[in-house]
Amino acid sequence: MFQYERVADNVYFFQSENYAQVTAGLVVGPKWVVLIDTLALPAETLALRDFIAEHIQLPVRYIINTHYHADHSWGNVFFPGAVVISHALCRQLMQSRGMPALEEAKQTSSAYRQVSLVLPQLAISEGEMSLKVGKKILRIFPMPGHSPDGMGVLVETDRILFAGDAIMPIPYIVDGDFEALQETLKQVSKMRLENIIPGHGEIVLRGEIKSTLKEDLDYLACIRKEVRKAARRKYPGDYLDKVDVEACGKSRILLGGLAPELHRRNLRALYRQLYGEAPRTSQKEKEEAPFG
Repeated sequence: MFQYERVADNVYFFQSENYAQVTAGLVVGPKWVVLIDTLALPAETLALRDFIAEHIQLPVRYIINTHYHADHSWGNVFFPGAVVISHALCRQLMQSRGMPALEEAKQTSSAYRQVSLVLPQLAISEGEMSLKVGKKILRIFPMPGHSPDGMGVLVETDRILFAGDAIMPIPYIVDGDFEALQETLKQVSKMRLENIIPGHGEIVLRGEIKSTLKEDLDYLACIRKEVRKAARRKYPGDYLDKVDVEACGKSRILLGGLAPELHRRNLRALYRQLYGEAPRTSQKEKEEAPFG
């Protein structure tokens, strides 16, 4: 159902085995715990709840949603009594986009019929906030780019950053903003960190952080260069179809083989962000849906 690892004293990392290697985190205090995101599928989040009940044996006092996407927030409902913390935009987007998406999901999968959206009760409209968990301090601050409401959670004592989807094996901007993500990655590169927990994928260890962030920034620079080349063509979409993910420095096997499709969507999303319209193709295309 999921893998887990203790990454520091009283700090845990969970990774889905069923959906795009999505992650969640847990910070344990003496009397209660903080959950950072929930997992994608209801069965996984229920298994996570059982793990906490059996192995940690403390109540979940707070849930921090790093952003509004379903695979990080729809599991809030399974922790009644927990106070949900997020960016103010996360609450708005859960209402405007999450609720219709959940109704659609219920029509196509019985797994979601027990889910209802629990909106954040504590929303951060600007700046950042701190949360004391035993001897640990959690600093919650904006990390936009993957989505406009992105938040990171830094466990200051251990220098562990739960980055949400601002950091993934392949950057993804379809529901976000290219320049905002680029700036977020640059800011993270200036932080002194021991580990980064991405929203999807494996833990980034201290010795890998510098090269990982450089690779992500290089990838973004590459797709911008290719989109600008495409804009000079009669059919930009046809040109972009030929720009494969490996040409921009990312492996096609990332995220269980999802990388080529996410890369294809990135190119089209960036074209729309730069030029205000979808890239013309010689064949009609469907509108892309957000991932995550």
